[in-house]
Amino acid sequence: MNKSCENRVAIVTGAGRGIGREHALMLASEGAKVVVNDLGGDESGHGADLSPAQEVVNEIVDMGGEAIVNGCNVADFDAAGAMVQEAIDKWGRIDILINNAGILRDRMLFSMSEDDWDSVINVHLKGTFAPTHHASVFWRETVKAGGETFGRVINTSSPSGIYGNVGQTNYGAAKAGIAAFSVIAAQELFKYGVTVNCLAPTAISRLTEPLMGGTDGVSDEIRESMSPRWIALIATWLCSEQAQNVTGRVFDIRGDKLGIAEGWHLGPSETQGDEPSELDDVVKTLMEKARLNADMSGRDREGPGFPPNTI
Repeated sequence: MNKSCENRVAIVTGAGRGIGREHALMLASEGAKVVVNDLGGDESGHGADLSPAQEVVNEIVDMGGEAIVNGCNVADFDAAGAMVQEAIDKWGRIDILINNAGILRDRMLFSMSEDDWDSVINVHLKGTFAPTHHASVFWRETVKAGGETFGRVINTSSPSGIYGNVGQTNYGAAKAGIAAFSVIAAQELFKYGVTVNCLAPTAISRLTEPLMGGTDGVSDEIRESMSPRWIALIATWLCSEQAQNVTGRVFDIRGDKLGIAEGWHLGPSETQGDEPSELDDVVKTLMEKARLNADMSGRDREGPGFPPNTI
């Protein structure tokens, strides 16, 4: 049986642990050569340690695959470019880029520092842009030179970004930006043979485990049902030949449940009057007709703490 990513060259960022680790291992099991990128910092982005990435590389090599470690900070534009070039120098090209690196610095808005904001935005949003920019330059130049490309970009958003979550204005804003980035990049790169999709995963990982009750508060059954491996399934499929016409989509993954988040659509509209005072009835009508924003489940938001859908 043919492997779906046979001889493809992949970069996975944040691949030392959690979801990124599962991406790297599954891609390798399907025949991909993998650059395992991980700076190795803690959950808030401090420190560096290449040993988690090296452990993943060792696992891939032990299964008969090919992989190398890269410890760059993906938010460093030049370092991200060097990472892409390293894959090209090693294996001649790049086919797959999974942008997964991330940190958390959860605070209520009134308690959030400038550094909390900047650090999270940089790692998530710039850390998605920088590798994708450099990979897209390679793909575009390949096509312009008369070659053919097989390009796959998988970005990582979050339910916090596309639905919203209290205490995560920095993280949510970055993740919402990644979703929008993915939709637009898909439009720009499709003519070069590149698809761009986005995942909004819910899984137990180093970042989310404290939010789910901690190490001792998560049962083995829940741990298995919310394993990061479920996220790697759709990511790996999106890297296959079968996914050539799937692009610009945001996939919501919660264990074995896979869905597509449909994004912003224009809802009800009315004609405005000439004065602000004339908008009372207009806005009232709009509020009565419009759907509520989704909660973290992706469904209509209900419950205490939110205003009614009327004025």
